[in-house]
Amino acid sequence: MSDQLPEVRCRRCGQPVAGRFCSTCGADNAPRTERLPWLVGGAALIALVAFVAGFASGRRAQPDTASSEQSTQPLSAMSGAPAAPDISAMSPEERANRLFNRVMLYSEQGKLDSARFFAPMAIQAYEMIGPVDAHARYDIGVISAAVGDTKRARAEADTILAGRATHLLGLVLAIRGAEVAGDQTAAAKYRKQLVASAPTERSALKEYAEHARDIDDAIAKSSAAR
Repeated sequence: MSDQLPEVRCRRCGQPVAGRFCSTCGADNAPRTERLPWLVGGAALIALVAFVAGFASGRRAQPDTASSEQSTQPLSAMSGAPAAPDISAMSPEERANRLFNRVMLYSEQGKLDSARFFAPMAIQAYEMIGPVDAHARYDIGVISAAVGDTKRARAEADTILAGRATHLLGLVLAIRGAEVAGDQTAAAKYRKQLVASAPTERSALKEYAEHARDIDDAIAKSSAAR
């Protein structure tokens, strides 16, 4: 029996080849199983970058943020949507802001699958900013409630109130978490605490001004329910 290896020929031009690339036509003759992981990996990476860049949008933004972006970004010829912002240039808090608003938008539109996709990204963005304070816990809790994670929402509210029993955002979040969970007894208790605490607590913390509408709405509903 001969020990000579069988001659390998180029799969494109049929000429003999001694290595991976054909010296005649330049074709890549590596087995498909060697090339597939690179192709799949590269395609997945490109898709991920495009997806994250295309859908990141803002939290705690001013009311005119969306129209401002539309006026400064080129429109897509296919959909008329503004081009995706460059999130690589944003601060960690700006990224958290945009992801927060993205979750809220999808939740309000009833697109819970999309909201739930972005919720973990938004929560992680908050956790990357630094130590998670009461303000960040409120935002994380609101995100959790928006996607139906009542356990996380109520846990964040409990943590806020453990540190400051009269914290208005903690009480607002506790009311929302209890309502989503269908716990009307707990919701009524937190409404009563909110109305009682608001007059003296309202000017205590700067985050109250940023979420004034949330607090005002919760107080109005709590007062009407009494």
